[in-house]
Amino acid sequence: MSQIHNISIKFMDFPAELLLQILGHLDVYDLVQARKVCSDIRHLVDSSSELQFLIDVRYFNAIPTSLPSCDIDISTRRQLLQKCETAWQKAEYSQRNSVPMSYFPDNYRWSCGVLGIPAKSLGQIMFIQPTLSDSDTHTMSLQQRSCKIDTIAFTGYSFSPEQDLVVIHSRAARGESHAYNVTFRSLSEDKVHPEAASPLVKAMDNQINSGTFKSPYTQAVIFGDYYGLLCKFAHKADGGLVDFLQIWNWKSKDAFQCLKIFDADCETMNFSFLTNDRFLVANLTELMLFSLDIADPINAIQLVGKFSFPALQDPFTCHYITFNPIPFHISTHNQLIAINMCMSAPTTSKCPYFTFYIERNTILELESTYISRYGEASQDSPNLPWSAWGPKYTQFFENLSTYNACAHRVFGFRSADLVGNFVSRQGEPQPRPLRIRDFNPHRVSDFKAGNIIKSHQRLVEGETLDSALFLEPLGPGLPYLETISEEKFLASDMTVEANKLTLLSLEIGDMHHLSQGVEILHFE
Repeated sequence: MSQIHNISIKFMDFPAELLLQILGHLDVYDLVQARKVCSDIRHLVDSSSELQFLIDVRYFNAIPTSLPSCDIDISTRRQLLQKCETAWQKAEYSQRNSVPMSYFPDNYRWSCGVLGIPAKSLGQIMFIQPTLSDSDTHTMSLQQRSCKIDTIAFTGYSFSPEQDLVVIHSRAARGESHAYNVTFRSLSEDKVHPEAASPLVKAMDNQINSGTFKSPYTQAVIFGDYYGLLCKFAHKADGGLVDFLQIWNWKSKDAFQCLKIFDADCETMNFSFLTNDRFLVANLTELMLFSLDIADPINAIQLVGKFSFPALQDPFTCHYITFNPIPFHISTHNQLIAINMCMSAPTTSKCPYFTFYIERNTILELESTYISRYGEASQDSPNLPWSAWGPKYTQFFENLSTYNACAHRVFGFRSADLVGNFVSRQGEPQPRPLRIRDFNPHRVSDFKAGNIIKSHQRLVEGETLDSALFLEPLGPGLPYLETISEEKFLASDMTVEANKLTLLSLEIGDMHHLSQGVEILHFE
């Protein structure tokens, strides 16, 4: 009579190659939890560059820089990523390059390390990008491109180097039924963008009173396939003063576009895309979350949530609100949203300036919180009060500088600014240390667990900004790691990318003469 023996096989008895294949099918959050089960699984996960790279990118939200060759193996990619993250944690750059500029840029804007400068006297927009001209000496030069504009009709522009796109909006000719001509051009070649479904679209066509149309303020945003234009204080064709928000899918052959009209009395301030189907609109007192459904052109824009800002002490009001734009090429990652608020009052010439941060995914999750409490959102439905979301999910900062230079530049979960006043008591520009804050919750947890070197960073947790301007408690809800450099920098503005920080630097020469340049700090 044959005997049957029960054979017990443990998970770790399987070959390592098979175990890694099994672990590779886990969601990254499950993978992180599996790593905590026992030392054997932890060592197995840590032995795989592929799994570690996955954890770095999808769990810690580290954003890889673009590499010149896609043939670089995962192990090398992870080493470069880890080296970059360590450099940011220590606020220690590996290389510093400076390029002088022959002029002071005015009315400029940054995008992906490229500086856009309208030069109306030359009839063009200049795009300045610092590039490595000599790899042996690490010499930098300024690569310049330009895009022609009609200097009389030109009113504004946006650009996206990642998509080789420049969008220009210009006033329509007198007597036309629309407000603006919007053109989509190639940044590198100054011609119609090859992916544009139409070289020109008409903004607010048949919506305005062309005889009385005067819009002193427009705001434009590019986000992937979408372009949005906010036009404030416009006279409608059938009467009344309103704010228009129009959004196009600029690549769509069907020329998809949608229009949202806000009452001008609501003081619509700004808007920002969060994802391909969600965007925010801010007015003086509230943050509104909208959905965008291209499958339903008639009802494409729908209000899905309303969230109150903290109440202000009388007589202060919010003077203006801006968002730090989300780079579309990292839009798949959770990241910080920075909301900047400038206050004013008739009784003082001072304009206090505040910034608060909130995670993008938190805003998206607040939609379900709103619906569960109030049902479907409408213009008449109540707001989710600040007390129900602000203190728990945000972190408030006051900009104490008398001149708002280099304040709160954001990339992913990281923010950077220069500490202190840009102008000294003697009225001269002064160098300031660089401050880097990391709001990544998983890195904060690692820091608490002792898995991160603590000599360069400090944990900030539970600190609440105490300001007499607000009637409600502000947000201490986002703990972060902070690093402040010993070195100081004389700069008026900057922008942050995955592995570098670009400064608009100043140099004080003889007779206090100021010259300006571009300075790049490489964190890699």
